[in-house]
Amino acid sequence: MIPEVLGYAFPNDVHILWSLMIVTYPYVTGLVAGAFIVSSLYHVFGRKELWPIGRFSLVASLAFMLVATWPLLNHLGHPERAFNIMITPSPSSAMAGFGLAYNWYLMILVLEVWFVFRKDIILTARRSRGLKRFLFSVLALRTYDISEEALATDHKIVTVLAAIGIPSACFLHGYVGFLFGALKANPWWSTPLMPVIFLFSAVVSGIAAMILMYLAAMGLKGLPVLRETVATMARWLWLFMILTVTLELLEIITLSYESSEAWVIIRQLLTTRLSFSFFSLQLVFGSLIPFILLMIVVLMGSQMKARVQNILAGAASAILLVQVFSMRWNVVIGGQLFSKSLRGLRSPYQPGFFEKEGILPMLLILVAPFVILVIFERVLPMFRAVEEAAAAGRIGDEDAGGAGATN
Repeated sequence: MIPEVLGYAFPNDVHILWSLMIVTYPYVTGLVAGAFIVSSLYHVFGRKELWPIGRFSLVASLAFMLVATWPLLNHLGHPERAFNIMITPSPSSAMAGFGLAYNWYLMILVLEVWFVFRKDIILTARRSRGLKRFLFSVLALRTYDISEEALATDHKIVTVLAAIGIPSACFLHGYVGFLFGALKANPWWSTPLMPVIFLFSAVVSGIAAMILMYLAAMGLKGLPVLRETVATMARWLWLFMILTVTLELLEIITLSYESSEAWVIIRQLLTTRLSFSFFSLQLVFGSLIPFILLMIVVLMGSQMKARVQNILAGAASAILLVQVFSMRWNVVIGGQLFSKSLRGLRSPYQPGFFEKEGILPMLLILVAPFVILVIFERVLPMFRAVEEAAAAGRIGDEDAGGAGATN
């Protein structure tokens, strides 16, 4: 009897094959989709109250996108072979489909970022000298037209790209859920709701991340945080959080009500190996507390000081990021903790800190998008409009009676 196994397990059930990196992969991909939704609310749906964060959320989506495949590459024994799914794609490979969806969406993101920042690139090229001027002129593709007609055309193109990007972003992360949902041999993964839950939780994590990143960026740059910008994101976050948690509960209720042969081991999994990460972390701490905090912000936000509203929204966002990560953990790791015989459980998975696929590599991957954002901010400032509005006195500390919002 293998000591780390409880019950009957097949030999290939003993080891966890999909590690912390496979938990990180859908988590980062979800941040891509959520950040892009925030950007599209401004660029496509005209939510003017999101103007301070319109460009920032778009670049954040690109930054997360650039590192989304790093967990997979770190997991592979031969990462150089990853390009084979694009060079010699197999129509029967689900992962090859992800490669195509990833490249399509990355192309849309790069184009949209370029059109959004085209004027800034040209102005920087004109102001610069030497190598910097050459680099920015290359970035501008040797086109220097920033007339009103040209900028209006840019705006139309950005709107079209953002409109195309919304279904692309949804498909990209829904497809990540499909990768798990399509594994019919595993009853914990193979449910029709899996792609939908992944998609909605991705939007939750992305909006939550944007609230925290907006608060942090304004604090670091010494710029005012606009009440309506945070309130709008909090309302959308509350809506998607309710939908996500409802779907997660419905999935469990359905499995329980069906009481198939798989439910016997899934119930044992939830009440033993995943009891803390599922009930305590994902449902109670990660869902109930943010629900209450966001409900206060949404229903009573106009009656409280902006600073209090921002603190409550920020706290709820931080907890929801933990909730989504615990959901990814419960899905990816939980699905590997019971045997294909449906009669055995493996011992809990504990990643090491310095392992190749351990905690330190995960932290480095999660930090990498922020390094990209800092570099991008130094090259092409993302908050120039906010800085100009603050310098002109059009926005200020709303608790002190400053102006609220402008566009």
